[in-house]
Amino acid sequence: MSEPGMDIQQLRDLVVGPALEIIGLGGTAAEELMIGTILQESGGGHWLHQLGSGPAIGICQMEPATHDDIWKNYLRFHSDLAAKLQNLTIAAHVGEMPASEMAGNLYYAVAMARLVYARVPEPLPPAGDLAAQATYYKQHYNTAGGAATTFQYVANWQAAMGHAA
Repeated sequence: MSEPGMDIQQLRDLVVGPALEIIGLGGTAAEELMIGTILQESGGGHWLHQLGSGPAIGICQMEPATHDDIWKNYLRFHSDLAAKLQNLTIAAHVGEMPASEMAGNLYYAVAMARLVYARVPEPLPPAGDLAAQATYYKQHYNTAGGAATTFQYVANWQAAMGHAA
């Protein structure tokens, strides 16, 4: 990670943990996976929009198409979860939220990214298993064709947490 992002402990304590608790999808394993995703995708919250001409938005760098698909094909069948997400939003909007909400709303960006993982049938990797988290991230968030690697994920985590890569 070449550029410093936000303080990771504050990000976990003040954003990731509370956002996941609000939507009922928290816990240590989920928090660790989301912190790893943020470290990998936005340099720990350094970027709020994808560099270059890419469309990804927010600290989790979600593409608007993914955001919209979650609303259309997942949240429409989980109205209780959709209502919890509405409570996290800043924009005065009814129904499906615009993807742009993720740029300025850390809670919403984290919650939406957590839903990418919630749609996966296999359980989250256990807390503390960094290698398994990196693999899970690569398979389900970045995808096989994405530029990220499991090595980068682990190295970014270790650098942010003060461990040798």
